[in-house]
This record gives sequence, structure tokens and C-alpha cells, in this order.
Amino acid sequence: MRSALIVEPAPAKLNLFLHVVGRRADGYHLLETLFAFTEAGDELSVAASDDLSLVIEGPYSQPLVAEGDNLVLRAARALAAAAGLDAPQARILLRKNLPVAAGLGGGSADAGAALRALNRLWGLDWPLERLAAIGAELGADIPACVYSRPMMGRDIGTDLAPTQLAEPLPVVLVNPGVPLVTAHVFRALAEMGQAFTPRLEAQVPAVPTLAWVAGLKNDLEEAARRCCPLLDAVEGALRLQEGVALVRMAGSGPTWFAVFRDAGCAGKAASHLRQQHPGWWVAETTVLCG
Repeated sequence: MRSALIVEPAPAKLNLFLHVVGRRADGYHLLETLFAFTEAGDELSVAASDDLSLVIEGPYSQPLVAEGDNLVLRAARALAAAAGLDAPQARILLRKNLPVAAGLGGGSADAGAALRALNRLWGLDWPLERLAAIGAELGADIPACVYSRPMMGRDIGTDLAPTQLAEPLPVVLVNPGVPLVTAHVFRALAEMGQAFTPRLEAQVPAVPTLAWVAGLKNDLEEAARRCCPLLDAVEGALRLQEGVALVRMAGSGPTWFAVFRDAGCAGKAASHLRQQHPGWWVAETTVLCG
């Protein structure tokens, strides 16, 4: 076991588009999506210890502190079991910078970061593909979050193909401060009676551009609005900002993101939104291209 403190970022996940194209017999929905990751996110630190422990701190730690278990600890146990370790041993510190239940894959990103960090701490040196396979047993978004780079996702999101965006994208993330449970959004989608139809051609661009992404959509937006009417105000506020090129909901919401033509416009928009809506969480960041 390596003794040094290991710090691992847990970047926020964005679905640049999200098509719901089917449903399996077990209830999981089939997707077409483009996973991307931002500079903003949580942060996880691990160090050697005689047992397994987790401390959560940061501005959005409170909702998680009372949990008896979470994905980070489950990921640690799953990795230890796969490696044949008698018991997982690590002191884990999670700094929670992202809102909880925000559609940003925070819990999945934290679990992905835990798998990467503990892989190093325990001297396993396993490839990311092997870690992603372990993550898939814990949650459908975790494999993409293990890689934390642009990925085309199909099936339930676990059939992944690496890609690269044409350029980094300046974005502003906005969350109105209310959690939104993913299961509730999918329930609303079912009540809407949406037809499930694959909409991507067999071949997607080798390097997806913003213009190509803009021609697609997030199928969960209308269902999320039914669960949380406040989302109309978030979308509307983003569309009013100067230099905005694309506005879309992140995952199952309630966070929305806006892509801007340059970082200067993104910074001005973030400043305006904080002034106009002091109760909202607003983050200016960049979507990484590869």
C-alpha cells in the first residue's frame, strides 16, 4: 500500500444531449448520450489507514453527513473485494462542492474518483477499463465518471466509446437550490407516454461540434418541468444572457447549463445571475474537450 496522500478530482458530469430510446424489462432506460466533464467538481483525498473511514466536508456536505452509507464507501468495498483484499483500508476525505441531487452526477463522480484514487493507494495499477467494470455494478453513470472524459454512451449509459470535443466550452451552471430525484423525473416521463425511438445515426461525428450537439436534445426536460416548475425560470434567465450559444438541462435536472461564445461572456453572465438570483447556485467553468 502506498502511503502518500492522494488527491483526485471528481469533475461534474454533463450530458450534452440525452435521448431516452427504450426501456429494459428490469426498468432501466436505454439512452443515447454524450457525456462530458467540467473543471468544476468535488474533490476526494485518500490516505493509508488501519480501517475504512469517510469524512465529508464542504458547502454541500450536510445532506450526505447523515447517510449511513454512500457510493464512495460502496466503491471502496467493491474494489477491495475485486482485488481480493481482506478489508478495505483507507482514510477518505470528500469535499462536496456540487449540490446534491443536481443532475451533475456528483455521487457517481465521487465514486469514480474513489476507484481511481484507491487503485493508486493500494498499488493495484489496474487500467480504467477494469475500474469502470466495477463501477458499472454500482451505478450506470459511474463507468463514464471513472474515465471523466468525453464519451458517447448507449445502452443504459455503460456502453461507452471515447470521443473528443472540437474545443473547450465555456459554460455557466445554474441550480435553483431544490433537489430533484431522478426516479421522479423518469416516472413523469412515463406518464407523458413518450415513444421510445433511437435517433442517432450509426456513425456519429469523430469530433462532435457544438453545432451538432445543438441539433439534439435532452428528452427529460419536459418531464423535469412537471416535477419542478421553477426550471422554466432558470432556463429563461440563461437564455437572456449575452453571448449564449446553447441552453440545456443537465441530466435529470434541476441544474441547467449554458454554453457561451467565449469565457468573457460566461463570466459576465455568471456575475449577473448571482446578482439577480442570490438564492441560486451559479458556477462558471469549462467543459473539457478531451
